[in-house]
Amino acid sequence: MAVISTIVAVHRRRPARRVILPPSIPRLLPVNGRGTPALAMLANAGVAYTVHPYEHNPASRSFGEEAAAALAVPPDRVFKTLLVDVDGQLVVAVVPVSGSLDLKALAEAVGGKRAAMADVAVAERATGYVAGGISPLGQRRRLATVIDSSALDHPTVYVSAGRRGLDIELAAQDLVTMTKATTAVIARD
Repeated sequence: MAVISTIVAVHRRRPARRVILPPSIPRLLPVNGRGTPALAMLANAGVAYTVHPYEHNPASRSFGEEAAAALAVPPDRVFKTLLVDVDGQLVVAVVPVSGSLDLKALAEAVGGKRAAMADVAVAERATGYVAGGISPLGQRRRLATVIDSSALDHPTVYVSAGRRGLDIELAAQDLVTMTKATTAVIARD
């Protein structure tokens, strides 16, 4: 009988933690019955955000530009999340989709010397997200993050919500705070 009670105890689920948000903060919206770690992170922190789903085209090669066009938002307000290997350490870079990442500037921003784009498989493993849907929020493990300082020029910015075809709009300063990021000029046109 002791063995059976031990097995039952192992398989019992903990009750779900209930988060109560004030009416001024949008609720976590299920998408196809599922949220994402990024959405859960913002909801649990009580950060105001808006979810913007759009129809993702699987043939698209530039996910950020696709999001900007689908959401009718200027590309300098939509930010892409890139993973970079800086001197053997993974770093998250968040830059506008209208530009590209300056690897040298990113390395300098984190006190490194050499930077190269991380392999897609490494990025997916480290973040828990699929390429094209990597969010700077709710990643599997917290990595050093640098957000291009142009984000602070806008009241709100758009980043991936953790799935292709789903973006989050939130205050730029909230993005910096939630990711514990530093800001620097790391993008180039």
